[in-house]
Amino acid sequence: MRINNLIILIVLLSLGFNSKLGAQKKEKTSKIKQPNFLFVMVDDQPFDAIGISGRYPFLKTPNIDRLAKEGANVKNFFVTQSICSPSRASFLTGTYPHIHGANQNNRHVDPNWDEFAPYSSHLQKAGYETAHVGKIHMAHLRGKAHIRPGFDYWFSFIGQGKYFDPPVNENGREYQEKGYMTDILTDKAITWLKEKRDTNKPFSLNLWHKAVHQPHLPAPRHADLYADEELPTPPYDTHKETFKGKPEWQRKKTYGFAWKKNLPIPSELPEQEWPINYDKNMQLLRCLAAIDESLGRVLTTLEEMGELDNTVIIYTSDNGYFMGEHTFLDKRLAYENSMRVPMLIRYPKIIKEGTEVKEQCLNIDMAPTILNLAGIEKPDYMQGESMVNLLKGEKEKNWRKAILFEYYVDSYWPYAGPNQIAVRTERYKLVDSFLANDIDELYDLKNDPGEMNNLIDIANYDGIEQNLRAQATTLKKQYKYNPDRDWWLNKVMKSKRNQKNH
Repeated sequence: MRINNLIILIVLLSLGFNSKLGAQKKEKTSKIKQPNFLFVMVDDQPFDAIGISGRYPFLKTPNIDRLAKEGANVKNFFVTQSICSPSRASFLTGTYPHIHGANQNNRHVDPNWDEFAPYSSHLQKAGYETAHVGKIHMAHLRGKAHIRPGFDYWFSFIGQGKYFDPPVNENGREYQEKGYMTDILTDKAITWLKEKRDTNKPFSLNLWHKAVHQPHLPAPRHADLYADEELPTPPYDTHKETFKGKPEWQRKKTYGFAWKKNLPIPSELPEQEWPINYDKNMQLLRCLAAIDESLGRVLTTLEEMGELDNTVIIYTSDNGYFMGEHTFLDKRLAYENSMRVPMLIRYPKIIKEGTEVKEQCLNIDMAPTILNLAGIEKPDYMQGESMVNLLKGEKEKNWRKAILFEYYVDSYWPYAGPNQIAVRTERYKLVDSFLANDIDELYDLKNDPGEMNNLIDIANYDGIEQNLRAQATTLKKQYKYNPDRDWWLNKVMKSKRNQKNH
């Protein structure tokens, strides 16, 4: 009898020990360290304005280059709309501009945060501490209202902000800072990392710069940088653009405002003499020097904290920028220089050094990617896909074969171009501007990567055009495309009027 009791006791003790061991193992598993996130976004940086691209032989960006060497270069990364507010909102929400609502730079409009929360809100719920330092653009809200959802710490400014001695908003308090904007933002980001956050939580920090947006004012220490350098001509001789065989609206845009005097629009324009916009373009490149220094300072801070290799470092731009290609400046249009942006990601725990991702990826993919890396399930409303497997060097059999780009006329710059969509595959691009009295565009990106030869009226390409139009129909349905630019603006303003009347 005593032996039986002893056996029972041993069994019970063993079960208790195993149960405790299992609980300890489960607790240990639940405490696996989640990655931190540093998301650096530049404004208007051309995809090839990076030292490693070789586009500008004199351009030095050692810290940006480091991310590509030690991580992944997503070589075909595109924005869904090439303009500040829409693109930034798409990065945050993982949805197209026609979904989240901020589809132009309108000072009254914020995205529909209630239905399409930013990824930062999901990180907060999962125990992250979050901070936004830098440009948000979107609605010009004041005081506490300026703090967007999903952020524990907020340092930003209204609209484009100012390069020197800028008015700012820190956690709802408005005041004027002294100094150069890029340096101010960097200081605030580093101070938050070192002094203001809860070190017991993983963090997510947005460092979203004003630079290199026009008026392209570099830091005084870089005022004479590259003073003796010449701008090399663009690849594929795109500066020799005459717009022959291209839509009339592009010639009208380029021809200037003389057409308002009822002068005829020529069928092609004379080649412009290179360099085009030399002073502006050189100033933009000078602005990048402070951006690169900023990145270097933050990387050093993370290294000193022992968090560098546990931090997913993302570097990108909110849109591309014309540096004289097709004779243009600014962005917005469906040309590669406008819609394509740099995307570099360093996270040595899963990304091998020198990784190149060639698949077509979009800014709506960033939010799902961040959530995936944090171990958080993607919400149903997000339209993008996680790039994690691609970053690991794995193939995604069902990855998209075509992307949809859109543009809505911006009231602040209506002469930039008409409403348009573009469908881009690895080989071809179709641009539809919805104009009954003008032609569309079709380019063979393999044989004409500079998009100089419009094939839309070439009979041999009719089948390709029809296929791309069919893909456009499919993509518009998939992403619930809405041609009405002002649907959300009207809803917001109607709501404000109703609140005022009550």
